[in-house]
Amino acid sequence: MNTVMTTPARILTIEDEPPIRDGIVAYLEDSGFTMLQASDGPSGIDIFRQEHPDVVLCDLRLPGMDGLEVLSTITAESPETPVIVVSGVSLLSYAVQALKRGAWDYVTKPIQDMAVLESAIRRVIEHAGLLRQNREYREHLETLNRELTLTLEQLQDDEEAGRKIQFQLLPEDNTCFGNYTFQRRLYPSMYLSGDFIDYFRIDDRHIGFYMADVSGHGAASAFVTVMLRTLVIQYRDALWQSGDDTIRHPQQTLQRLNRDVCRQNLDKHLTLFYGVIDLEENTLCYSNGGQFPYPLLSDGREVRTLECPGRPLGLFEEAEFRIWQSDLPRECVLLLVSDGILELIPEDTMLERYNALLTATHGMDLDLDEMTVGLDVLADKHLPDDIAFLVISGRRGDG
Repeated sequence: MNTVMTTPARILTIEDEPPIRDGIVAYLEDSGFTMLQASDGPSGIDIFRQEHPDVVLCDLRLPGMDGLEVLSTITAESPETPVIVVSGVSLLSYAVQALKRGAWDYVTKPIQDMAVLESAIRRVIEHAGLLRQNREYREHLETLNRELTLTLEQLQDDEEAGRKIQFQLLPEDNTCFGNYTFQRRLYPSMYLSGDFIDYFRIDDRHIGFYMADVSGHGAASAFVTVMLRTLVIQYRDALWQSGDDTIRHPQQTLQRLNRDVCRQNLDKHLTLFYGVIDLEENTLCYSNGGQFPYPLLSDGREVRTLECPGRPLGLFEEAEFRIWQSDLPRECVLLLVSDGILELIPEDTMLERYNALLTATHGMDLDLDEMTVGLDVLADKHLPDDIAFLVISGRRGDG
């Protein structure tokens, strides 16, 4: 639910290209926002200090002052002011640096759909309200022990900002694409998660989705999930910008992801299942980079395993991946869950735990909330590993 504001939110856009700046301003003014605009970094900082806008949109490459420097200045002076980077810079290192320096979101140019930018703005406005509610508590701690509290506050703010960014990057829960509904849950074992889920429209006919599990826990693994999402967005954009349809083909997508992750030299690897649903043919094409447990597909009468062995990503640059295809029943439920769930099942061996998971889901309608309760997954309990759930429900009529 969006936060209700008594006055229109004021948005400052710092963008040096007049056509892009004018397009953003025109669209957001039509959406009810009050717009402020600057064409370079120094003037943007001046307007920010004078006008105290609710949200700042900032390009990375600006005349007079680098966009990352503008971002650092704003977050240093007003940590509770959301900054959304809107940039055509495609280098992954820029995106990671922007997130490290306090950006709340990252939108790539050219913006194919201005509604995506508007949605990001409304989301950060709501989250900014939550941060403001915590201010009094932090100020009280500062009076007790200023030096110690300032150190703890910085750590807490870093973790909180990272958690908020990561959860903002997740797709909206209970999203419908044609006859298919996507639901997801993410339960980090620490403040940040090495598991990640995403689903998105590729084109009018195809829906892409993936579940990833990065080795390790905490901030280092979470940054890899941000990198992963950025790479997938680049592959999606390539379809519209140059006709490169890699994103439609799971096997090719995993091969490209594997090469890109290996070349980053992150000392991290990850498992990833990527699938593409054809809304016209009602088929699922998929490829698996070492993700386990395997997906479970139910037609309402029985649950079967989509066995799809494969190697993790980030280990061998020339690794090969296989492609599978499955018809989706008229009524179907597809369940993906990360291997953290197996840590909660008391059986001794991995095979016994997997069989217990099959037993727990067999005969269920695979209701996500019912399942997490039945498997004892609680958001407020200490978990031995990150746990992610993705449920895709399909129901087609007789026509």
